[in-house]
Amino acid sequence: MIRSDEKPAEPFVAWAQQRDAARLGMWLFLASEAMMFGSLIMVAWLLRLQHPDGVAEAVAGLHHWLASGNTFLLLTSSLLMTLAMAAGEPRRVRHWLLGASLLGVLFLGCKGIEYGLEIQEGVLPGFAQASHWQVPSAQLFMNLYFIATALHGVHVLVAVGLALWLYRSLGRGTLAAHQADTRLEMISLYWHLVDGIWIVLFPTLYLVGR
Repeated sequence: MIRSDEKPAEPFVAWAQQRDAARLGMWLFLASEAMMFGSLIMVAWLLRLQHPDGVAEAVAGLHHWLASGNTFLLLTSSLLMTLAMAAGEPRRVRHWLLGASLLGVLFLGCKGIEYGLEIQEGVLPGFAQASHWQVPSAQLFMNLYFIATALHGVHVLVAVGLALWLYRSLGRGTLAAHQADTRLEMISLYWHLVDGIWIVLFPTLYLVGR
C-alpha cells in the first residue's frame, strides 16, 4: 500500500502548494533543456544553408530507417507514459511505467546499433576517415549529428532511470499518494520533452536534404 500520512515538506503548508512549486520548477528546467537543443537545431539549419552539398552528402549516408523505427518506439513510449498518468491504481501505473522503460531501452539499443554501423563505415566522429567525404563540410554535419543524438541519448537514459526508480518505489510502497502523483507527473513531463525533442531532431538530421 502507498502511504498517505506524510505531510508536505517545509515551507509548504499544503500538498497543492508543493505540487504547484514542483510544476513551476520542472517547467523552468524543461525550458532550459528546450533552449539547449533548440540551439543545436538552429546550428544544423544554418549549416544546411551555408553548406548544402556537404550536408546532403552526410545525410544520404545516415540510416534513416533505423531512426524511423526509433521514432515509433519513442512515440509509443510517450503513449504508455500518458496511460500511466491516467491509470490511477499503483499496480497499473507500474505496468505502464515498465512498458515505457523497456521501449526507452530498445530506443537506446537501436541507437547503439546505428552508431556501430557508422563506425564500420568510418563516418562517426572519432572513427571517421577524412577521405570518406567528397565535401569537407559533411564532416562538420556529422560532428553536429553525433553531439545532438548522443546528448539526446543521455536524456533518454535519464528518463528510463527515473521511470524505473518510480516503478520500484511504487512497488515497495515508500511514497505517499500525493508524492507518487507528483513524481509521476514530473517524470511524465520530462519524458514527453525528450520525445518532443526527438520529433524535431529526426527530420532535421535525417530527412531534410535527403
